[in-house]
Amino acid sequence: MVTEVFTRKYCDQHAVRDEKVEATEVIQFAWEGQVREIDACDECKKEHETRFEPLVDYSRPVKKRRAKKSEPAKAASAGSAADPADGDSAEDPSEETAEA
Repeated sequence: MVTEVFTRKYCDQHAVRDEKVEATEVIQFAWEGQVREIDACDECKKEHETRFEPLVDYSRPVKKRRAKKSEPAKAASAGSAADPADGDSAEDPSEETAEA
């Protein structure tokens, strides 16, 4: 005897509101460098296309994050901001050597 098993997928957006609506579509998106997907009904899929698909035209590829600046660089920038006279004298010799 053969028994068939049917597994229903429910719309994830409706499931958040404790509603069981059968999902017919899959929406893929990128989040924190990973491709993820959610199950969606026709209504939610259309809403996604009207709200978020136009943003794809303005999207850009993900670049590597910049390394955080070291502590001495922060202290030096804080020191020059606190005493502008020291900052000006430190910049003038470098400008003179660049011009000469």
